[in-house]
Amino acid sequence: MQALLDALSTSPRPAGPCRVFHGRGGLHPGCEQWALDFYPPVWLLTSFAPVPEDDLARVGEALATRWTEVAPGEPLHWVFQHRDENRPTNRLMAGAVPDEHVIEEDGSRFLVQLLHGQNHGFFLDMAEGRQWVRRWAQSHPGGRVLNLFAYTCAFSVVALQAGAGSVENYDMARAPLAVGRRNHQLNGVQDRAAFHAHDIFNSWGKIRRGGPYDLVVLDPPSFQKGSFVATKDYARLARKLPELLAPGGHALVCLNTPKLGTDFLRETLAMEAPTLEFIERVANPDTFADASPERALKVLVYRQPG
Repeated sequence: MQALLDALSTSPRPAGPCRVFHGRGGLHPGCEQWALDFYPPVWLLTSFAPVPEDDLARVGEALATRWTEVAPGEPLHWVFQHRDENRPTNRLMAGAVPDEHVIEEDGSRFLVQLLHGQNHGFFLDMAEGRQWVRRWAQSHPGGRVLNLFAYTCAFSVVALQAGAGSVENYDMARAPLAVGRRNHQLNGVQDRAAFHAHDIFNSWGKIRRGGPYDLVVLDPPSFQKGSFVATKDYARLARKLPELLAPGGHALVCLNTPKLGTDFLRETLAMEAPTLEFIERVANPDTFADASPERALKVLVYRQPG
């Protein structure tokens, strides 16, 4: 825990949403359970193991001390989340969370929910993936985008802001898609987006008829009981890509699980979509540095021959 406290004692005031301490990356032995994020104006401390109340109090004191130094006169707001295999618990430890908590990244606004459920509506580790989509849309004005497993539709927002012509968002979970609609409204791009609360594997006919697409984003969960298991279902996705992509189109292929590395994705694409050309792996943010990069988020770029 000392590495977390040391990081807090020297951390500058974050300029925007970011990870401040990434114990999960294995670079701080003994602190693997800890993550500390900032979703302005609220700090979020996450532990993947039970935490004694005394340890929570120590972190709270360290946060309060540092906050008075870097943000004098401003109230401290922080939330603690305990993640376990059953159900996460979220506790407001100090201050308050805005009723509609909106954060901003690179000029885009997103709704987050720190007191409800396991995920918060916005994945900080995907910042470089969103940047890649932004750059792609700027260089492909009017491009047509398919966003599969769209969750709260952050990829769609940045694509439309940067010049994409339209985005089709698919996700079987209605609640995240509703947040996605709100994200589009917050950014004034709702008119060029469509939202489909469908099971993707039962909707290929509809998805295919909407194509071909200039960019397809695949960002499925690694394991979601009854919905998606990467080792079984990623191949089913990959084999559909060539028929969905326009000539010269791109695919952003993502996977976030420590159990499967880049080789799993590259071998799956080579087997199921051999005509696609591998372009690059998108780097993760420096704040998510990992002792074993293959355990971290994987974001790969592929291209359909022109």
